[in-house]
Amino acid sequence: MAAGMASRYGGLKQLEPVGPGGETLMEYSIYDALWAGFGKVVFIIRQSMENEFRKRFAGKLASFIEVAYVYQEIDRVPEGITWPADRVKPWGSGHAVLAAGEAIREPFAVINADDYYGRNAFIQMAGYLLSLSVNDTAYAMIGYGIQNTLSEHGTVSRGICECDDKGLLQRITERTQIARLGDQIVFYDAADTVPLTGNELVSMNFWGFTPAFFVQLDRQFDLFIRKYSHEPKAELPLPPAVDGVITAGEGTVMVLPCNDQWFGVTYKEDKPRVVERISEMTTAGIYPPILW
Repeated sequence: MAAGMASRYGGLKQLEPVGPGGETLMEYSIYDALWAGFGKVVFIIRQSMENEFRKRFAGKLASFIEVAYVYQEIDRVPEGITWPADRVKPWGSGHAVLAAGEAIREPFAVINADDYYGRNAFIQMAGYLLSLSVNDTAYAMIGYGIQNTLSEHGTVSRGICECDDKGLLQRITERTQIARLGDQIVFYDAADTVPLTGNELVSMNFWGFTPAFFVQLDRQFDLFIRKYSHEPKAELPLPPAVDGVITAGEGTVMVLPCNDQWFGVTYKEDKPRVVERISEMTTAGIYPPILW
């Protein structure tokens, strides 16, 4: 998912170079996905980004993996839906995944373009997806310990997961103001500061689905857009959409715990640390100096 406008970052962070050869963060995800056995990448972008994406990636990736582009645009909504004239953003990550349905016919993973997930996460997800048919509704999500997902430069939003004793996701509660406070992890709720244990599993938007999910997601988006299209900043994030599928009894989500360290570029101040981490892994031989 690469169509976001990155208002907190202040620029097109999806294309920010972080590797020694000018590689973007998403290229490390693609490299890890290839290593784990994935064979196709679908970029979900705005049409205005296409020329830049093709210029950046077409020559690099063509020899390694099948590439497709789909567009997430504000006007990709059911007929008759209207929205405020000053709205410029699309309708969230649930809407983004829905746009990818035209290019996907096999079990697939979903990731953010501006996050680093770790190679083990892709290996876990690939193994799970290989067990599914295209009609299965037993989905999966990589769950990260919340302590491995924070930024040093501001609060973050995370979907905190509740699972049953079989590891199946029961619900995701979105918390939008999470940060370290001394030795503790907390979230801010109105005037209150609420402590967390630090062991909670959270969603970082690394999901595994089959094409059956697109039908379910279409229903979730239809319910959302008919109720909220008049609100200038309303979005349907993927976690609430998945929550709706679970609540309706239409599918299950197995949470696959991952100990890898997530990192990303939520804020501009995060970039130097990301560059440093990539450099460390390159020096350690996890990645070659030039990926492609």
